[in-house]
Amino acid sequence: MGSGNDTANAEFLLLGFSEEPALQPLIFGLFLSMYLITVSGNLLIILAVSSDSHLHTPMYFFLSNLSFVDICFTSTTVPKMLWNIQTQSKAITYEGCITQIFFFLLFAMLDICFLTMMAYDRFVAICHPLHYTVIMNPRLCALLVLVSWIISVLNSLLQALMLLRLSFCTDLEIPHFICEFNQVAQLACSDTFLNDMVIYFVTVLLGGGSLAGILYSYFKIVSSICRMSSSQGRYKAFSTCASHLSVVSLFYCTSLGVYLSSGVIHSSQSSAVASVMYTVVTPMLNPFIYSLRNKDIKAVLNRFLGMAGMTGKIVLRLKMCL
Repeated sequence: MGSGNDTANAEFLLLGFSEEPALQPLIFGLFLSMYLITVSGNLLIILAVSSDSHLHTPMYFFLSNLSFVDICFTSTTVPKMLWNIQTQSKAITYEGCITQIFFFLLFAMLDICFLTMMAYDRFVAICHPLHYTVIMNPRLCALLVLVSWIISVLNSLLQALMLLRLSFCTDLEIPHFICEFNQVAQLACSDTFLNDMVIYFVTVLLGGGSLAGILYSYFKIVSSICRMSSSQGRYKAFSTCASHLSVVSLFYCTSLGVYLSSGVIHSSQSSAVASVMYTVVTPMLNPFIYSLRNKDIKAVLNRFLGMAGMTGKIVLRLKMCL
């Protein structure tokens, strides 16, 4: 590895999970399958919400936005990893690495924002049902989405600019399958104290603030549910909240664990495995957890599948006639 400062021509090497050639086809097939499931599942959710007027409600509006962000979030990292495996090349340019970090942080922050908004939506629906339509009006929903994008872009821009001030040497190896912020910062030739302080401050402020909002919302939700007289109503509310809370727990435990422990425990393997959970697994599971257990979404998807089956039969008959 070169020891001189050559940031402009620096080229990073993404080592991935394993350097064993025999495991590369297995890793490629596994991540390709998860990526296709993620994209197709979230696209179905977006299509279902946009095509059915009964689903034009705040909850499904946030859900469709979350599905779009999950597609972008996964597409930021997985295609590059698959390309590297296919071409047997681990290289990524300095500009490509900074760009990947920018979009990775952008969509990760948007994920956090939409998870928080969905928790707030459930809080209003359960704790203030009579005022739900007044509070969660279309203007407020659009404003929340706009503010989320602004915060996320500013955060990503700040982190990218903080990395651009660092100097890097040549032939840098990243023991990860993505250009993860902390892993890249640790390879810098210059001092990273300011970068570390900024990332921890932003993580506590935005990530911790969002988590506090989610926990407060669920505290009020649980209190309201316990006061319900109908057992069926309690079960329905608990079921909906448990699904959302399980994804929130998975996302926060892995993502915050990676960032907060990276400065203490230098275990790249555990960091990479944890990153898979919130960059690939969570976006893949979101359509199943949030929607496939929902009767409204199920009805729309069944109608789509029925129309697709009927269209296929018509095409088959036309071919037979010809």
